[in-house]
Amino acid sequence: QVQLVESGGGLVQPGGSLRLSCAASGSDFSSNTIGWYRQAPGKQRELIAFITRGGNTKYINVREGQFTISRDNAKNTVYLQMNSLKPEDTAIYYCNTYPLREGFWGQGTQVTASS
Repeated sequence: QVQLVESGGGLVQPGGSLRLSCAASGSDFSSNTIGWYRQAPGKQRELIAFITRGGNTKYINVREGQFTISRDNAKNTVYLQMNSLKPEDTAIYYCNTYPLREGFWGQGTQVTASS
């Protein structure tokens, strides 16, 4: 069993950066592929990146080089570095396993890119 808690969101001006954290509890964190998902207002939640237990990464529907996912298994944490944020990146960001498990959703962290 893994429990996930997201943090690091906030209000930034367009062009700004944020680093999100996904802190996990549970003995099998390091064996899981972890993904970052986001849900923009009025839209369905979507997967935007995931990282395997070995550190391989994949990005979906985000601008190349804008987001970087990483993990520190010793700290049971997965990160999402987000640069050059645009208003369309405004959303609640969540982490979960990939493939996702419905029972693992946390509260998410709000990211707002606005002037």
